[in-house]
Amino acid sequence: MATLFVDKLDPQSGTALEIGTSGDTITVPSGATFNVAGTVGTGFTQGITDFDSWRMTANVDNASGGDLNGSWERQDTNSENIKQGTGMTESSGIFTFPGTGIWEIEFWTNMTVDGDYNYNGFYVYYSTNSGGAFSYLNGAWGSADNSGASVTIGATSLLNVSNASTYRVKAGASGAGPADYQGNTSVNYTYFNFKRLGDST
Repeated sequence: MATLFVDKLDPQSGTALEIGTSGDTITVPSGATFNVAGTVGTGFTQGITDFDSWRMTANVDNASGGDLNGSWERQDTNSENIKQGTGMTESSGIFTFPGTGIWEIEFWTNMTVDGDYNYNGFYVYYSTNSGGAFSYLNGAWGSADNSGASVTIGATSLLNVSNASTYRVKAGASGAGPADYQGNTSVNYTYFNFKRLGDST
């Protein structure tokens, strides 16, 4: 097997560069780095290109409904500043996507219940019309048998974001009675993780 050493392969003007033919196997050796600039072509996988994590920094107290908007920040401590790609944007607890794609949306909250209720939890909502109307994406609930008990719950769903300029996501409280949803500027008590898995369908 012969080895060809070059710095760049450039097709003639107006043509496309073709490597191999149908049925061939192109091998990238273990340890090699494959860099892609711009849009990934058909048949190539670029991996996770966008990941972002946001936490609520202030409590939302005595809530059994309504938006969870206790002030949000991107995780910014040294061990958690792991944003990849452009990242989400946030306004008043409503999140906008940086691009289209199949997005994994993970939400967790820690809450302290104010009484003995059958359930307390949350909904995650999504909008396809810039926040004009929201629909349920997922939710989770827990229960506690006495006032002041702490409950931690979470849920993960996938969302096909076909138009980044009009899709939105937010979280809201849901309970048979009021609970205090915890926020903190240093610890993840109530938080979102957003991960782009691949192209929109």
